[in-house]
Amino acid sequence: MEYDIVHHPEKYRFEIKQDGLTAFVQYRLVGNNLDIIHTIVPVPLEGQGIAASLVKATFDYAIENQLKPRAVCSCLAKKTSGICKITNLKKIIL
Repeated sequence: MEYDIVHHPEKYRFEIKQDGLTAFVQYRLVGNNLDIIHTIVPVPLEGQGIAASLVKATFDYAIENQLKPRAVCSCLAKKTSGICKITNLKKIIL
C-alpha cells in the first residue's frame, strides 16, 4: 500500500497521517550519518506496513543526500531483518 508521507525537516521526521492518527520516524543528523532514533506507529495503525514505508522514505532521503542511514532505534534495530524483507534495507544497514 502507498501512503502520503510528509517530510518535516524542521522536526527531523517523516510522518503519515491516517484516520486522525500520526505515525512517524524521528531522526537526527550526526556528521554524515542519519540516525533513525524513533519509529512510532499508533496501535490502531499497526500491521499495515506503515513503519516500513516510513523507514524506507527516511533511508531513501539519506541516500539521496549522501548521508549514511543508521537504525539506532532499539525497536527498529531488533526488527530490521523483517523490515529489510519489505524494503531491501538489509544491504544498507549491514
